[in-house]
Amino acid sequence: MTPLRFIDRLKFFLERQLIRGAFFQLMVVGLLIALISLIGGLLVLPLEGAFSDLGEALWWAFLRLTDPGYLGDDQGSWRRVVATLLTISGYVVFMGTLVAIMTRWLISAMTNLERGLTPVSLKHHIAVLGWTSRTLPLITKLLSTTGRMRLFLHRNDTKRLRLVALAEEVSASREHQLRSESGVGRRARQVILRSGDPLQSEALRRVACLDAAAVIIPGSTQATNSLLNADTETIKILLTIAAQAKDQRRPLPYVVAELQDPRRERILHSAFGGDLELVAGDATLSRFMVQTLRHPGLAEVFQEMMILPDGNELYIRFQDEWAGEPLASLDSRRPSAIVLGVLERAGSGWVVHMNAPSEQRLRKGDGLILLARRFEDTNPARGQTLEPLHRRPRNEVERPPSRHRRILILGWNHRVPALLQELDSYPGETADVTVASFWPVEDRQNMINGYVPEPGRVGCQHVKTDFLMEGEIARLAPERYDTVMLLTSDRMGSNEEADARAMVGYLQLQDHLQQTGTWPQILLELTDPHNEALLLARNSEIFLSPVMLSHLLAQVALRRELRLVYDELFTQGGAEIGFRALPAELLAADTDFRAAAQSVATSGETALGIHRAQPTPEGRHLTLNPDPGEPLNLSAGDQLVVLGREPERH
Repeated sequence: MTPLRFIDRLKFFLERQLIRGAFFQLMVVGLLIALISLIGGLLVLPLEGAFSDLGEALWWAFLRLTDPGYLGDDQGSWRRVVATLLTISGYVVFMGTLVAIMTRWLISAMTNLERGLTPVSLKHHIAVLGWTSRTLPLITKLLSTTGRMRLFLHRNDTKRLRLVALAEEVSASREHQLRSESGVGRRARQVILRSGDPLQSEALRRVACLDAAAVIIPGSTQATNSLLNADTETIKILLTIAAQAKDQRRPLPYVVAELQDPRRERILHSAFGGDLELVAGDATLSRFMVQTLRHPGLAEVFQEMMILPDGNELYIRFQDEWAGEPLASLDSRRPSAIVLGVLERAGSGWVVHMNAPSEQRLRKGDGLILLARRFEDTNPARGQTLEPLHRRPRNEVERPPSRHRRILILGWNHRVPALLQELDSYPGETADVTVASFWPVEDRQNMINGYVPEPGRVGCQHVKTDFLMEGEIARLAPERYDTVMLLTSDRMGSNEEADARAMVGYLQLQDHLQQTGTWPQILLELTDPHNEALLLARNSEIFLSPVMLSHLLAQVALRRELRLVYDELFTQGGAEIGFRALPAELLAADTDFRAAAQSVATSGETALGIHRAQPTPEGRHLTLNPDPGEPLNLSAGDQLVVLGREPERH
């Protein structure tokens, strides 16, 4: 081994000191300044009559090193030469190096502060763990909710909403993205961004999970280049939160998490052990799509209930002073809301009764389920009473006639197996499904077998192709199918790329169908709501999957009992939103919505709105929760939107 030279040892020593931070860098610069001052003082000390001792000479050298203004006061050639060298050294060492270290330290400190590495000192806030396609719509929904948010803040003994969002990297572009989001704007000041991976314990401490009133774990698109999927990450996050609470001997927070595979529900509950509400993302979206497939036009109902800022939403009101009143009376005193049913206490759990008979009385502790535009509309109106509805109990559910559907799915993502399972769950209905994607057929079939291990009422055929290639759409002959579904791929590098593929595929499909003159039902899935405006969607219905799931997560976080209502409507059978033809006697020009609601109440259903055959100038067919006394001006082909009962499922 060759021995190191002295200069190499010195360089190594300086390197180890300089990388230790600004304080040690300043110490090195201070020693260098002292050394230069010592050398300068020794050089001028021998001058006769100039300095009385070494200390005075060192002070003279230090002043010339740090302040060039003293340079003109020196007399004598040697003294001026030394002063000039000291002044030049001062420019390099004292001013240049010192300012550079201080500037670099200041920039580094500001950068670290901008990265959001400091733990928050908040309580009773809402923590969102992870920045996914659901996060921005989720924050927008939470900030735009008023009445329900006031109740949430009151229950948690706080006056102001504070949101803390955890992202892998916090930067100025992330802040700009948040402020530019429609519905956020200036309210971005209520959102605190923190940097970190939610899988790490330190990052969870950074957002004060254990002090939060609610913790939301939004799902993400499954990464194909990783052995971890979204559910695996969610389980790890729940385990980390539980471990922190155990170490600090503190109670577990209330958590709302998105679950892709509902078969893992028991695992997540056992992993956490606290208050946990799970939103089954895949099952819910599959339910949305299949219901729309069975009831064309239903996507617009979902869009108003979950996306539009001025649309109708579901509410649950727990007011003991309303106990003892029949539903007919509660409904008649709320002209701007529709009573859908009752959430009844059953032991330690709840039972949802949609389309409850009008004679049923609200008991103490029960929740009243309503559909309204604003929270204030769910309160009784003063001095305004409608004619009570007489909804009869419906004991038997008529089975619809058997139907066979042919469905073409363009694209593939991890929700397709859940979609096929949902299709297979309807009795008396069969389907032949063709899936066209560039994913390997064997991988697709293995994922499907995990959901539907035995062949049922749905037959599935796979075609390996890229439907964006020239002529592939025509070869698939979409005009021969009843429904064509374009799904966003989770194999793309970003949601923008996935949306771009789906949109280009839709335009090619539209061009082909215009040539054939045959228009099947078209369902288009997108991830970015801004892309919806780029398409003039003729004969198609659009699903904004992340926005819809974000709405569910936000609503369940603020009022956890809403998950039971959403499960009843969308994931576990029971009540179902559909369309009913209007009786001939209701097509009169002066018919109002209250009369239409009464016509379906006698069959045990609840009227929600009107779906018109001809769209408005804005392209909308739906009028949900209209003014009950205003004439509807109905025409042939218009339908009632009702909350009914779906066929029994196996």
